[in-house]
Amino acid sequence: MLGIKRITGAADPAPKGEPGSWVSEAAREKFMAAYERAFALWPQPCEEFDVETATATTRVHAYRPHPDAPPVVLLSAFNAASWYPHVAALAKVGPVYGIDMPGDANPSVPRALMTPPASCAAWLDELVGQLSDRPAHLVGFSYGGWIAMNQAIHAPDRVASITLLDPAGLTRLDARFWWWLSISGLATLTPMPIRRRLARWLDLPAMLHQELMTLMWAGTRGYRAEPKFPAVLTDDELRAIDVPALLITGARSALITPAQARARGGVMPHAEVAVVPGSHGGFNRIDELNDRIAAFIEAHATGKQLLLHRLRYRQRRLLLSIGGVLAEASAGPAADDGGGEAGGRAEAEGVPRAGHIGQRADDR
Repeated sequence: MLGIKRITGAADPAPKGEPGSWVSEAAREKFMAAYERAFALWPQPCEEFDVETATATTRVHAYRPHPDAPPVVLLSAFNAASWYPHVAALAKVGPVYGIDMPGDANPSVPRALMTPPASCAAWLDELVGQLSDRPAHLVGFSYGGWIAMNQAIHAPDRVASITLLDPAGLTRLDARFWWWLSISGLATLTPMPIRRRLARWLDLPAMLHQELMTLMWAGTRGYRAEPKFPAVLTDDELRAIDVPALLITGARSALITPAQARARGGVMPHAEVAVVPGSHGGFNRIDELNDRIAAFIEAHATGKQLLLHRLRYRQRRLLLSIGGVLAEASAGPAADDGGGEAGGRAEAEGVPRAGHIGQRADDR
C-alpha cells in the first residue's frame, strides 16, 4: 500500500486521536472547485446548508420535492456527491438529505473524533433531530452502512429503517478487498479508453464520471482523513437492531460475499437480504436498485409503523424516567443529611443540545 501511496500522492491520514484536516488552504480551494462541479450532477433545485451539533459543523445537501414525508438520509464516507443517481428516485418517498461525513474531505468541520461508535451515534442522532421531527430512513453505502447499523444499535429512537448497500462492519477486510481497492484506485488514473475497459471489468461505472474522479483525487491528496476501519459487529449487536433492515450486496463485491451477506443479515431480527449484479460500489442496474430501496422505505413508512415506533420511543423514555426517579429516591436521604444539591446527579443524558439549521453555505 505504501507503493500505491507514493504513486498516487495520497495524503497521510490524520494523526492518531485528531480529527481530519486539510493539508493546506490551497488544497482545500482546489477541492472546493471540484466539489462545485461534482454536485451539479445532483437533481435541481438542490439546497445546501450547515447543521451545528455538539461535535461538528455538518454540510447537508437536500432535495425535497415532498418535504412533509419521513426523511431519507444518505450516509457514506467522503461526501454525498456520488449519491446523485439515487436522489431523484428516493425523493419520491420523502425528502432526501445527503450528509458530508465530518472527518473526510468535504466542507464539514469536525471538532472531535467521529469514528468511536458512541460519538458517531450521538452526532447523527443530534443531526437527524434537527432535520426532522420524524424518524428517518437511513441509507448507507460501505462505511455509511456501518454508520446506519451503529445508529440502530446505539441510538434507534430516530431511526425508522436502515438500508445497507455493501456495508462495512459485517466482515473483516481481507486481501481480496485490499487488492480491489488498489487496482480500482490505479484504474481511475488511466487514459479514458483504457479506463472504459477497466470500468466494465471492475463493475465501477463511476470511474467514467470525470467530475467524481477529479473530486476523489483532490480529496485523497489534499485531506488528512480520520481513518475509518470499524470493528466487525458481533452477533449480539446485530440482534439488537430492532428496526426494519434491507441488506443489498453486489454479486462480485470485494467487501462481503453473497454467502456472508445472507449469514450476517440473517442474524438481524427484521432484515431482508438481496444480492444484485455488480461489485462494491458498482451496482449495475441503478433503476431497479432504486425501485427496490424506495419500495422498502415506503413499506415501512406507513402510519401503523410510525405509531409503533413512537410507542417504542415513549416506552424507552418512560423507563429512563423511572430509572431516574428511583436513583433520586435512593440518593435522597444522603443528600438531605448532607444538605447538598442532588439536581446535578439527575441531569438527563443523551438530550440533543440546542443548535441551528438552515445556515446557508458561505464558503463555497
